[in-house]
Parts: sequence; structure tokens; C-alpha cells
Amino acid sequence: MCDSFVGKWQLVESDKFDDYMKEVGVGFVTRKAAGSLKPLLEVTLDSDKIKMHSTSTFKNHTMEFKLNEETELDTADGRKMKSTFEVVDGKLIQHEKPISASDKPSEITRWIEGNKLIMTLKSGDVICKRVYEKQ
Repeated sequence: MCDSFVGKWQLVESDKFDDYMKEVGVGFVTRKAAGSLKPLLEVTLDSDKIKMHSTSTFKNHTMEFKLNEETELDTADGRKMKSTFEVVDGKLIQHEKPISASDKPSEITRWIEGNKLIMTLKSGDVICKRVYEKQ
């Protein structure tokens, strides 16, 4: 079900990432630092648990989750969200619900096209697209 996501993926393209981070409330300094990075994303699968580990010179971030189970996760910038992951038509969709009233919900969709992992991040009217290539 999620086997095609397994592997190491290098960020090669990013569009409107700063707009997305601004929309969800990420501070200026963190946005500027994060926007200049080209993180390596490693996806592993252990039975029914999926792990996504992002490595960069600024910060490392790990998420572990099971499909269709709400899980409290920290975002890369430190916000706490309740996330649910589901697979729809081959796409891994993450629904982020805020725990804090000051945070905003997001929907993050990931899918594979050839040797690329495409990710869209949507919050409010802002949609960001990030493209990773398989290593």
C-alpha cells in the first residue's frame, strides 16, 4: 500500500513554501532558514507503521504513524497537531488538525510519479508544491 514511498528522497524543487509556512504561522527567521534547505527524506515501513525522517543542516525531524489512526505529532517547526494519514487512489494524505487555537489545519498529499515523490501542502487558500527525487 505504501511500499512505493519507501526509500531516500532528495528535495529538488519547491514552490510557494514560504507562503505556506507564513499561512500556518511559522516565524520569519525559521521560514528563511527552512526555505533555503534541501532536506533528504527517508521513508521506511515496519509492518503497519510508517516512519518519515527528514535530515538537513538546520534540523532533523521524524514522524511515525499508522494509517487511519489519529496521532499527535510535532511539526518540523514545533507546532503540535493531531494527524491522520490515509491512502486514497495511491496518494498518502495527511490531515493535520490543530491542538492550539492559534494554529491552522493543513492537508498534505504525497504521491509518486516515476522517480519523484510529489508533495502538496495546503492551508487556507495557499497551496505549496515540493518535489523530491529518489536517491
